[in-house]
Amino acid sequence: MPARIHVKVVLGLGNPGSQYQHTRHNVGWMVLDRLAERAGLTGRQKAKDAAVSVRGRYRGLDLQLVKPTTYMNLSGVAVRKVLARDHVPMEDLLIVVDDFDLPFGRLRMRAEGSAGTHNGLRSIVAEMGTQKFARLRVGIGGHGGSAIDHVLKDFTAEERGQLDTLLDAAADAVETWALDGPTRAADRFNAWRLPVPEAAPGASTDGPTAAPASTDGHATSESPSPSSTPDADGIVRRRTGWRRLLSQGDQDR
Repeated sequence: MPARIHVKVVLGLGNPGSQYQHTRHNVGWMVLDRLAERAGLTGRQKAKDAAVSVRGRYRGLDLQLVKPTTYMNLSGVAVRKVLARDHVPMEDLLIVVDDFDLPFGRLRMRAEGSAGTHNGLRSIVAEMGTQKFARLRVGIGGHGGSAIDHVLKDFTAEERGQLDTLLDAAADAVETWALDGPTRAADRFNAWRLPVPEAAPGASTDGPTAAPASTDGHATSESPSPSSTPDADGIVRRRTGWRRLLSQGDQDR
């Protein structure tokens, strides 16, 4: 009898329909699209059991990428059907989900936990009867008004400029989970930050430098990662901010 193929199921939460394609609530689907591109699986998905999914080999893994088509508040139906069909244990399931309690660009990997206010996670917990499944939360930024209005809006122009970087990092976190488990993925990516934008040519280098957010969403005293390589104008990033070099010998080692 042949051995059962060990499949890692990555399920991204979102809503079907072109009107939701680029909204914050569909960032889970965007991460799956990035993974499908890397694995050469784009365009091969099939519709079955309240979801569209694609399966293939990537980096020595058997991956199944799943998008529920039930709308967000019934996501658990697709999870139950997919896991039952392929006899996949909960420890081989990862849910990729948006989170407006995290600043835009932050990632949070957890091996288990509550559903919080997210209707998709609530549906999965209710359907499966457990909170013990890994989830990768992708920060989509807070809101000043209606949460529903916020999650169903497109990203801003500034956010779209950084979205590719965020999706790549989230896809890297998924790969780390699949290869090394949720603890290793959390260690690597829960402290990850979007790169600091390069200073515009001619911009002042004497002003204060914004500190990155901490893991709880507050500013820290740490500054952007330093660099020893100056740009074309001789400007280099220090721990205390951007500085213009007087000579190559003045660079920090």
